[in-house]
Amino acid sequence: MPKIVEIADTPNPNAKKFTLDEPLSWGETYSFENVKEAKDNALAAALFDIEDITNVFYVDHWLTVTKSDEADWLELVSKVSELIIAAPAAEQLLTATEVEKTTAIPGLNSVDQHRFDNICILIDEQIRPALQGDGGDLSVVGLDGNQLSVHYQGACGSCPSALSGTLRGIEGLVKTIEPNIEVVAV
Repeated sequence: MPKIVEIADTPNPNAKKFTLDEPLSWGETYSFENVKEAKDNALAAALFDIEDITNVFYVDHWLTVTKSDEADWLELVSKVSELIIAAPAAEQLLTATEVEKTTAIPGLNSVDQHRFDNICILIDEQIRPALQGDGGDLSVVGLDGNQLSVHYQGACGSCPSALSGTLRGIEGLVKTIEPNIEVVAV
């Protein structure tokens, strides 16, 4: 059972990041936007049983929980903490470096797949660490011509700055290797 090392605010006032001493997963990202999506995940389902929890996101040694605007963190933090502490730590079947991540998009020709792979590498190296530091992340969903689709996760999913400043920052960085790209959040 993991212990909570730190509970931190995020740029999203409705999200808190819980850093743990043991991993909940080994390199695999879990993102749930509602109780229906969480039905097969015991920890996420239990967190959604707490009234006003609207999103659960976790990977490795940290978990981000998002609440509704009306809820008060003073009441929720202890309830969330109890469930996290009771959760089993992940069994190490594979180390994080052994987890194979595929970025292959069905239907992309080889040229566009190469473009997509280069964009993903750039995002993994220069964007993802900052987003994860703030309790969020994004998945790169697809590439259609010059339109790159991304989906925000965790604290980024409902953060007021995610759809404005952060999205434009991501687009500006990606434009350094793909000058005609447009990045859209889905």
